[in-house]
Amino acid sequence: MTEPKKIVLLGATGSIGENTLQVVRKHPDRLQLVGISAHSNAEKLTQIATEFNVPHAYLPEAAGRAENFPSATKLDRSADGLLSLASLDNADLVVIAVVGASGLSPTLAALQAGKNIVLANKESLVLGGDLVMQTAKENQVNVLPADSEHNAIFQCIQGENQRDIDSIILTASGGPFRELPIEELQHVTIEQALDHPNWSMGNKVTIDSATMANKGLELIEARWLFDLPPSKLEVVIHPTSIVHSMVRFIDGCCLAQLSPPSMTFALQHALLYPQRAEGVHTSLDFSKPLDLQFTPPALDRFPCLRLAKESLEQGGSAPLVFNAANEIAVEAFLLNRIGFPQISDIINETLSRYAHPYKNDLQTLLFLDSEARRIATEVIGTLS
Repeated sequence: MTEPKKIVLLGATGSIGENTLQVVRKHPDRLQLVGISAHSNAEKLTQIATEFNVPHAYLPEAAGRAENFPSATKLDRSADGLLSLASLDNADLVVIAVVGASGLSPTLAALQAGKNIVLANKESLVLGGDLVMQTAKENQVNVLPADSEHNAIFQCIQGENQRDIDSIILTASGGPFRELPIEELQHVTIEQALDHPNWSMGNKVTIDSATMANKGLELIEARWLFDLPPSKLEVVIHPTSIVHSMVRFIDGCCLAQLSPPSMTFALQHALLYPQRAEGVHTSLDFSKPLDLQFTPPALDRFPCLRLAKESLEQGGSAPLVFNAANEIAVEAFLLNRIGFPQISDIINETLSRYAHPYKNDLQTLLFLDSEARRIATEVIGTLS
C-alpha cells in the first residue's frame, strides 16, 4: 500500500479549506495533513489541528491568543512562518487557499522549494502569472488548478496537443443579479449580494461572483495556466453551474466537464491527481432533466468583467491593478461605505490613474500592488 500524500493546507479555516478537509476526511488512506495555517480564526485552527493530529501550524501574532492548541502541534507565529510552512520539508503537495494578493509569496515559496501546488488563490496568477509559471517550470513542479473552471479545463485537455486548442470557454452562473433590471443594481444590499443561487463561498468571492469580477480574474488565470492569448478565452453564462468549462478544438469538437456545483469535485481531482477515487458527493443523475442553457454575458450589466478583459488585453500591470482595486472596492462595499455599482467605478478610476512601470519580480509586484491599493483607497475617499 502506498504512503498517503503529505498535504500542507494554507488557509485551512476558509471556504476552500473546509472543502479540502472534506476530501481529506473521505480519503484518510490517501491524504495526510502535515501543515495548516489560518489568517485569524485561532479557534477553528485549533479544532483542525486536534481532529487531524497535524504536526505543524501557522497563525500570525495579530490573530491574538491561541488557547487549547494541541501539544503535539508545533505552532509557528513568526513573521516568516507562512513561508516556512509553504516550503515544509516533508510536504508532497501545498494547497494555496489563502485569500487575496497575500497568496503570491507563499505560492512562490512552495514552488521554489520544489513542491507541487494546488492553486485556489486567483490573485497569485493575476499579480504574477508569468513569474509563478516560470518558477514552476524552473523547479519542474506542477501548478494544479483548484478552481472548478480551470480544473475542468485541465481535465479536458489531458492527452491533447495545445496547438489543437481553438479556444477555452469559461462558464459563469451570472450570480444573483443576472436578471435584475440594471437600474435596480444601485439599490442592491450586502445581504442580497451575498446570497448566491448555486455556490457556498467566502464573502469576497461571493461578491466577485455577483459583479462577475471573479470571471474576469479567471480569464487572467486561464491565460497563464494554459498559455493562451486573450483572443482564445471566452465567457458564457450558464445559470445552473453544471458545466464548469469547455474546450473547443480546431476540428470543431468541444469537450466539457460536468458535475454538481460543489468545490469538492475539483479539489479532489487536484489533490489525488493523477489518480481518481470515490467522490465526497454523488454525481449527476442523467435520468432526470438537466438545464444546460448558455448565453453570452451582458457587459453593460457586468462592467467588472469588461474591465478585466480590457486589463488582460492591455497586459503589463493592468491585471494587477484591476485585482487590487477590486479587493479594496469589495472591502468597502462589505463595510457599507460604497454602493454595489461603485465597485466597478472604483476599479475603472484606479486603472485610469495608475502609471507605474511593470517589472516581473516579486518585490516590484508587491510594490505595484500596494500602490494600486493606495490609489483605490484615495478614489473611495473622493466618493465618501
